[in-house]
Amino acid sequence: MKNTAASAPAAVDGTHAGARELLLSTASAIMRDGDVIDISLSELSLRSGLNSALVKYYFGNKAGLLKALLDRDWQAIVASVDALVAKDGWEPEAKLRRHLWKVVDTFYEVPYLNRLTMRMVRESDDAGARRIADCYLSPIYRAYEQLIGDGVRAGVFREVDPQLFYFTVTGAVDRFFSARLVLKHCFNQDTLTEELRDRYREHTIDIIMAGILAR
Repeated sequence: MKNTAASAPAAVDGTHAGARELLLSTASAIMRDGDVIDISLSELSLRSGLNSALVKYYFGNKAGLLKALLDRDWQAIVASVDALVAKDGWEPEAKLRRHLWKVVDTFYEVPYLNRLTMRMVRESDDAGARRIADCYLSPIYRAYEQLIGDGVRAGVFREVDPQLFYFTVTGAVDRFFSARLVLKHCFNQDTLTEELRDRYREHTIDIIMAGILAR
């Protein structure tokens, strides 16, 4: 069996504690700070302090790194949504409000998420694209089916198409958190501050809930 420690780039010996996680978090920061869905290995190396050869060691290539980053971000989201749906003792309206709150916070932290997802789907073969859909997109849709269905049965939500609801929510957050150029040139603000996030979160929840609550 091949000795993986000996296979690592000699410059860092492959044993740097948390090197894989550091590469992922640095790649995430580069895309978040630059409002982009790509990275240069030289910038990744400079900002992480790690040998860029570790990308090949841990991920195979840059595409493998981006795939691993997508998996990391989506797995956390799906786990959070599953936990929310499974919560006992919460009314449907409270669950949906909490979910929308979390969605805005998530896109504030990883504003590249939807754009990276679409890029990876386009650049994957059919099996890879299906894996992304089955593992990450379909679970969110199924959660909406349950959350909305529970609310309809409880008489607090009107009948809403869960598929269209998915696009409404995703579009609302993705468009805002990927619009730094609009903020800069139209509103003289190029920084997504926590205060702006909080204002947008409240606005988004109010607008979406007003559209789904039974009248």
